[in-house]
Amino acid sequence: MLNRLFVFTLLICLSVASNGYSADIPTKKTAQVQSGLYVTAKEAYDILQNDSSALLIDVRDPIEIMFTGYATETDIHVPILLSDRTQKHPKKPVYAMQKNKNFLAEVTAKLEALKADKNTKLIFMCRSGSTRSAPAADMFYQAGWKNAYTVVDGFEGSKSKSGPSKGIRNVNGWKNSGLPWGYKLDFEKMYMADR
Repeated sequence: MLNRLFVFTLLICLSVASNGYSADIPTKKTAQVQSGLYVTAKEAYDILQNDSSALLIDVRDPIEIMFTGYATETDIHVPILLSDRTQKHPKKPVYAMQKNKNFLAEVTAKLEALKADKNTKLIFMCRSGSTRSAPAADMFYQAGWKNAYTVVDGFEGSKSKSGPSKGIRNVNGWKNSGLPWGYKLDFEKMYMADR
């Protein structure tokens, strides 16, 4: 049993090391993915520039994107969670979030339209790389997409720990790394809810 565990651990390490990217494995369990594929926003951008078949999938709520901006490199936008303006969050002073029950089907349809296959690199991004991009990457990994990455620092990045900007998301992330982004929404890619 110990030998199998060692071999499995070695294979995972080699798999992660062989992707050429060095984002650390997050310590937060909700940010860890089954594929073992972690990239920073800068590394995600490099993949997109060097592999024309790689796809960036933004899984944030559409209203969040409208007010905070989005990566212009985004190929697909489908939220994994949607704000429910009829309910407040039970623990935080924000609206509750509800699972998008059609997430897997909606993203799969867009992948098919883009002629992606199960070897395509799918790069999932949310605000900070934890509670949305990681579960999205896991969902697709479990569905057979073995190159399901999560962007560990997300679109907005980490919070500043000190100084006048303490608590503000201005450390790393797509938006703070000098990567292309904007506020003007591209409705060819943006999610539109059915009424």
